[in-house]
Amino acid sequence: MMRPLSRLGIRRRGIDRPTLRRKSPLPVWVQIGWRVALVLGLLLFAIAVHWFERDGLRDNLDGEVSFVDVVYFTMISITTTGYGDVVPVANHTRMFDALVVTPIRIFFVLIFIGTAYTFVFRRTWDKWQMARLQRTLSNHIVVAGFGTSGSEAVDELIARGADASRIVVIDCEAEALDRAESLGCAVLSADATRDTTLKAVHIDRATAMIVSAGRDDTSILITLTARHLAPNIKISIAVRNEDNELPARQAGATTVINPVSFAGLLLAGSTQGAHIADYIADLASSSGRVQLQEREVTPDECGKPLSAIARGLGVRVYRDGQPYGFWEPEARSLIPGDCIVEILPTAKTEAELGPT
Repeated sequence: MMRPLSRLGIRRRGIDRPTLRRKSPLPVWVQIGWRVALVLGLLLFAIAVHWFERDGLRDNLDGEVSFVDVVYFTMISITTTGYGDVVPVANHTRMFDALVVTPIRIFFVLIFIGTAYTFVFRRTWDKWQMARLQRTLSNHIVVAGFGTSGSEAVDELIARGADASRIVVIDCEAEALDRAESLGCAVLSADATRDTTLKAVHIDRATAMIVSAGRDDTSILITLTARHLAPNIKISIAVRNEDNELPARQAGATTVINPVSFAGLLLAGSTQGAHIADYIADLASSSGRVQLQEREVTPDECGKPLSAIARGLGVRVYRDGQPYGFWEPEARSLIPGDCIVEILPTAKTEAELGPT
């Protein structure tokens, strides 16, 4: 559920600088491991250069620079100890220590001091990661609100085969975003009613948007903002009050879902038969045996009746925005531009049936 910012206590500065992120595919131990490997790699690099350029070093104890002396000198140089028993005497060795070893020393300090890493690199890393994700955002789905309805919608999208990495979830609740991120979605902690937030997720390049903010007024405002920024995007919105269905459509929603009304329809339908509600739920869920699909008519289907379509069972035709049932005259001859709603078996059902 998305709540007003005053209730969440989120600073406006944090909202003005939203951070888009996605869960790293690498486990924690791998992320720690590559940092350790980087440290060891830099250390071995410094040892190797000092060993090959050992003529530029002088051991004030015995006059000979052994491999142990090289390792010792490299370690005390990187840790800034510097006892003076082994010192660089050649110009090229001194330049290497000044221009290479010194940056390595600083890098070591930043890696091993976690607080310094967090405050020095984290913001830059987040900005870079956000910019990288934004460059790849295209034909994605934006979900505003990751409460009960929003999370169910995302779960269903993924179950139907949608790529989780192409789904962007916007919410203000950290727990909700953590769950969305665990699914592989990109997440944004921000207020979806603001232009800057929707621009950050490139709403203009998205194929669809799902709005389920938990409050009808917030959902309608999000829809209005999204429609302003992306005139052609498909927007599906969930509203709880029947009186808000018309304002939601006027705000630019393509589809308006009222969970309360839909539940009432299922309850009423169940009184006419024990299996009606089951079949409707079967159509709506990816785990069922059948599914609804909407598509444009193909060239070879033009001129044929809706009952003769190539794949599924045609139940409705949309022509110039008007719906026509399979029994109406308009459905007796399909024309280019028609949109068909058909019932198909799910992939699971087709697998059970086998090749035909």
